[in-house]
This record gives sequence, C-alpha cells and structure tokens, in this order.
Amino acid sequence: MTETQGELASLSKYIFRAPRWYTSVALSLVVAALAGVAAFNSVYVLEDAWQGVFFIGVPTVVASLVTTPIDRRLDGQLTYNRSSLLAVACEVIVVTVLVLAGIVATLSAQFGQNFVFDALIAALALVFAIRLLVVLAVSRNSLWLAAIPASVQTATAGLLLFVYSGTMNYLAEGGSYIGALFSRPGHAPPEIQYAFTPEDFALLSLMTGFYGLGAYVFLVVVDRPWKRSLDVSVLDFLQGFIGHIAEGTRELEDFFEQIGEEAVVPVTVLSFRRTNDHQEKARVVLPMIHPGPMGEIGGGNLPQRVAETTSGLAFPPHATAGHDFNLVTEREVDTLMEAADRAHERIEYTDTATAAVRVQENEAKLLGQAFGGDAFLVSTYAPEFADDIEYAVGLSASAEARVEGMGDVLLADAHNCNNGLRGDDLGHVYPGSKRSFDMIQAAGGIASRLDDADEHALELGVAWDRTPWRPEDGIGPLGVRVAVLDSDGQRTAYVLVDGNNMEPGLREHIIDGLDVDHAEVMTTDTHIVNTVESSNQVGAAIDGDALAELVADLVERAEGDLEPVEAGMATERAEVTVFGNDRTETLASHANAVIAMGGAFAVVSILFTVAVSVLVFFLT
Repeated sequence: MTETQGELASLSKYIFRAPRWYTSVALSLVVAALAGVAAFNSVYVLEDAWQGVFFIGVPTVVASLVTTPIDRRLDGQLTYNRSSLLAVACEVIVVTVLVLAGIVATLSAQFGQNFVFDALIAALALVFAIRLLVVLAVSRNSLWLAAIPASVQTATAGLLLFVYSGTMNYLAEGGSYIGALFSRPGHAPPEIQYAFTPEDFALLSLMTGFYGLGAYVFLVVVDRPWKRSLDVSVLDFLQGFIGHIAEGTRELEDFFEQIGEEAVVPVTVLSFRRTNDHQEKARVVLPMIHPGPMGEIGGGNLPQRVAETTSGLAFPPHATAGHDFNLVTEREVDTLMEAADRAHERIEYTDTATAAVRVQENEAKLLGQAFGGDAFLVSTYAPEFADDIEYAVGLSASAEARVEGMGDVLLADAHNCNNGLRGDDLGHVYPGSKRSFDMIQAAGGIASRLDDADEHALELGVAWDRTPWRPEDGIGPLGVRVAVLDSDGQRTAYVLVDGNNMEPGLREHIIDGLDVDHAEVMTTDTHIVNTVESSNQVGAAIDGDALAELVADLVERAEGDLEPVEAGMATERAEVTVFGNDRTETLASHANAVIAMGGAFAVVSILFTVAVSVLVFFLT
C-alpha cells in the first residue's frame, strides 16, 4: 500500500450504515424540538418545542418522505433511508447556521434578528446545493430533473415561512379565501411574524439558483480529470460510495468493474488428507490476488469464502499481491474458487515431506517445506516493517524457486509486521527494490536446500479457535488457526490469524512462547476488519499476551492431534477482473483530490453563506 492509497484507506473509519428512514425522521424531530426551545421564547417550553418541530422538523419530514417517490418517478435511485438521512443532515446544517448567526447577533450590537433571518435564507439555499449534489450522484439524472427532488426541503421550508410570516399581506389586502389560507401569522411565534417580505423570497430563489449552479460547476470541474484518466465519471464513484456506506449495496462494485482490467492469476492448493481413510484434514488455498479493497467489497471477504468451500480446515494466507490486484466484484471470488476446485482434483499425494528450512537474505526471511518436489514457502520481513508484496515480485520469487528444482510453489506473504499507515514508506515491496531482490534470492536459496533435502514420513495436527474477538478488535470470523507438521521428529507450527497485518514485535512474542523447532505467524489480510478502522492491525486493539497464550494453547492442541497424512499440491490459473496496473493509485489520487476539494468547497460555502448574509443584512 502506498501513502496515497493509505490516505484513501483511512477514510474507511467514516463508513457506516444509514439508519432506517423512521429512525432518521425521529432524530430530525428531536433536533427540531431542541432547536425550537433554543430559538423561541414563549410561555411554555413545550410550545417552543412544538414550534421548532413545525417550522424546522416538518420540512425535514416532508423531504424524507416525498423526495424518494419524486426521484423514483424521474427514474432515480434514491431510497427512503438515503433521502431521510440526507434530509436530517441538511436540517443539522440549517440549525448550525442559525445558531452561529444567533451568536453573532447576540454578541454584536450591529446585528439583530434580521441578520439571523438572512442567514436562514442563505442556509436554505445551501441545503438545495448539497441535496442537488447528492441527487446527481445517486440518481444520475440531468441537472434540471435532479433539481426537482433536490428542491423539496428548501421549497417546503420556504412555503411555511411564506404562510406563517404573513408575507401574503404584502401582496394582497382583504379577507379573500386565498389570503386567509396563505397568510397565518397569528399562528406563528412572534419571532417570525412579518419578518419576511416578498423581496426576501425573491432573494431565496435567486440564491438557490446561484448555489445550485455553483454545485454543478464544481462537479464539472472535478469530473474532468476522472473522465480523462479513468474514462469514468466522479458521479459513478460517488453513487457507489454513498450506496456502500449508507446501505451496504454493491453499486461500488459496478463502478470498480468499469475501471477494471482482465488478469490471469495462479490459484495454488496444498491439501493434506489422512492416510487411513483419505479424508481431507486441512487445505491451504492461495489465489494470487489481494483481499481488498474494503469490507466485503471485491475480495475483501476472500478468506471466509475460502473457508466455506473446503472440507478440511481451511488456511487462506495472504498472497504476494498488492492493491492493483483487488478483485472488482465479489462475483470474481466464485471464479477463483472454481479454479481452486480444479486444482484440488488434480492433486497427486505423497506421504513424505522434508524437514522445515529457514533462509534469510538481508531483511527477507523464508520458511518452507517440500512435499514430493512441491514447495510451501512463507515470506516475512519481520521485525522490519512491510506491507504488501507486489504481484511481479512474488511471481519472480516463485519462478526462481522452480528454477532451483521445485515443481509447484505456494508462496505466502506472512504479512505480520507493520506500523500501520504512519510515515512516508508504508513497507511496499515493489519490483526493482532491494527488498524484492532479497526475497527472490532467498526463494532460490531455500528451494535449492529443499531440493537436496531428504523426505520423511509426514504427520499433521490442526487446531483452531473462533476467539472472543470480533472485526472491531482486528480479528475476522476465521479467528486463529494452527497447523503443526512433523517430519522426522522435527515439528513446525504454521499460525494463521484472520486479520490485516500485525503490530511490530507481536509476531516475535508469539513465536517465543511456542515449544516447537520452527514457527511462523501469518495473517490473512482480510479487509473485513477495515470497515471499522483503516489499519486496525492485529494487536492494536487486543492484548498481545492474550493472543500469544491462545496460540500456544492451540499449538499444544495441534500437537495432540498429530496423525499420519498425505500431502499434495497443484496450481490452476483463473481469469478475473482486477483493478489493474496503476489504477488503484490513480483512483486513490483522484478520490483524495475530490475529498480535499469537497472539504474546501464546504468551508468556502459556509464562509460564503455568512458573507452573503452579512451583505444582505446591510443592503436590506
């Protein structure tokens, strides 16, 4: 993961699920009631609360319930949950602007109640602009069609102010039915009676159009680099991202599919079966892709999917692949599983294996064993920091091992020591780096030693624990899994933790507590844990001593489970759609730019709202 990708990944802490629409509506009424108590000054507090509900909450409720049918009528895609959440967010913006304007009016003698009303006009115009951006992103309608559902909240609030402020009295005299219907200042609190004139509503219309035009120009400017470099619209990304964070939809995968590229990836399977009944006891499955980008999007939940398709205890370690090899949709996982099944059917088993061998080349360390000429290798740079190993580096290391006499090679990235997203260098192992050559040379060295080593009868014992920890603790649903291999009396423990990398030093602490000849600790790199926090490494939220004790107990249990087995390995290739070369970096750069520009746009909009309110105050 590069620094740019790390910045994008850090946004995962903002991911949430939109509440049900009725929850949002209830929240909006509570906020409106509190705002009414603060804004109005009648004899009874409950009356103030009711007035707040009526004048602030009703536009929110109307927008929550009416926006969706209007948008759907225009072939849009807004759901009630999304429109309700949007309406509540806009209500909060209005209340915030009114509070700030009220504070200014209280502290300065130059500003009075009219300043607050002018700020309200500007806030309602800003609400329209924000809603227009969201409706354009979600529903992808034209500007003019999107403006219709986007205007509901502002129009409803404007209508209430028109009726209950007595503005109709400025336009007509007498006791006509229309005048009585649209002029009801007697039912309004004194603070807004006759506070608005027809010119104020003309100004609201003008500012609403101006703000809406500004929002559209902003989209056009931001969209240009997306179309030029990725040939997609930023609205496609926003639509998918909003759908994912708000309701967990698969719209984001549709966007990724547009920018994806076809790739051929090896899928290697190492299977162990009992010698007495030939029933599978454990299976290591390694598709050479990256389990990302986040949550269950793409291959983010790949480890669990692997575990669900094996008859023996599944071990899905992290492959040597970075974010460019993220699957674009979860459907692609099925293609990988089909390739794994084909590989499993072709396996030829042997009941012997070499003793484990460890080789180190500078920072690169490899632990491995051979089974009938096929090699299982695990790479780590611990205690130095490291993140993903690029696809080309892993492919070259595997090829080097085959040159030195190995058949199929299952090369796993232990992914077990990093410092999160801190610093400029996030531990990326890329082609041409010194680390990449260290790993390639180490792979050749360990393959040469395994090729010369004798093979002996093989025994395997396994154990696993779901653990009490959950994704928010950095541990996925597979918990902790252990396999202990015994060859000629030498015992080697392979520990797999369902998490995304490890806190520095934890891997060594775990290994020091094990009474075996060799051991390595791996993580699956599951991205389920990253919907909680962008890094959320193993050991960051849980006690390292507790994890080490659990692993030691599992190793003892696995040793008690030792029995003769046969092992075999095979590799198949799968054609899948991944993000593609440099697409992840480009996407991350553009997304970070949009977020930065969006934040700046929000600040400028708020400042402009205040400035316009002040200007209107002095001119009216």
